[in-house]
Amino acid sequence: MLSLRGFWRRHKRKVLVATGVLGSGYLLYKLYNAHRQRLADLETELEHEREKNDELIKAQMQAHFENIQRIADTTTLPHAMYYLSSRIAEELDLSHLTERLMQVKGQPTSQEKLELWDRLKILSFMRMVLSLWAMTILSLYIRVQVNILGRHLYIDTARGLGSSLLIEDADLIHRDDQQKFLASSDYLASNALPALISNIQAAATEVLNGKQLKDSFNTTVLHATIMEILEKFMSTGDPHHWVNYLMPEDARWHELATAFSNDNVPLPDVTKFDQLMLETRAVISSAEFRSVAETALRAVVDTVIEDMNAQPGGGSLKSGIQLAKVLARVAQTGPSVLEESSKFIQIILNVPQVELFFTLIYSNMKID
Repeated sequence: MLSLRGFWRRHKRKVLVATGVLGSGYLLYKLYNAHRQRLADLETELEHEREKNDELIKAQMQAHFENIQRIADTTTLPHAMYYLSSRIAEELDLSHLTERLMQVKGQPTSQEKLELWDRLKILSFMRMVLSLWAMTILSLYIRVQVNILGRHLYIDTARGLGSSLLIEDADLIHRDDQQKFLASSDYLASNALPALISNIQAAATEVLNGKQLKDSFNTTVLHATIMEILEKFMSTGDPHHWVNYLMPEDARWHELATAFSNDNVPLPDVTKFDQLMLETRAVISSAEFRSVAETALRAVVDTVIEDMNAQPGGGSLKSGIQLAKVLARVAQTGPSVLEESSKFIQIILNVPQVELFFTLIYSNMKID
């Protein structure tokens, strides 16, 4: 007992200092641990807020995406199809052929009569294939436009939410650039139609050469003939020749595209309109766009054949009738495709590959 008291007297100061140091260290540890826990809680809370914000952005983007599709269906596409239909009717009027054939009906076969029938055969198929191709490709092109524009506009308006899903863009898109961009969808009907007609006519002439008016045509033969004309046309010219029917050729855009791909930054003198057109050209020049277009065309042709087979009169197309009698149905189908474009556009949109393609465009995922 005496030894303990002596030890305490001799080392009292040291014990008290050591105890104080240990107590202070423990207190500092508790404070540090509490501070670290508060930081962890704050980080967790911020992460939850970011996740909630990202989910909100996803929901808003989906709603905006669906709204963009409705705008295309109810406004942009109907106008474009009406204008395209009127331009094709102006360029390809078959009434003079049918009227002349009615005048020589009942007369002995002559060289003129054979030539009239041959021209009607070529022009009827050509107008139908032209209508099928132009309606399908233009509807896909316009939907590419509105999805690209819709995403840019959404980013412009939603940037303030600070979501990690959004990529910072440059200046806002001016309304004039928006209108100019959407108005470019009339290029096919306004400027490119004569060249398109000439090239599809060449493909139709090559495929139909040697097919006689007395030849039997059924749904299988008719389907194969239409697809052969389409494939012949699509394989003619450079690999992306269809782009030139949808967009004007501009050497400056090629230069800008090269600069963008090399530097990966917008150039100071590039307008939003230029950026939108460059992005659109890149999409419709892709192998994926061609694949989607071919799939959509097959779906449209399948429906057209079903509709033609259901037409009354003139015999059963399913079992086979003479080509001369099929021509009347072929001639009627061209205009009806454009008149009922909303029906065929919906068929196109119901193709899963098409739906996925436009979802990727809107979300700005890589498609080439």
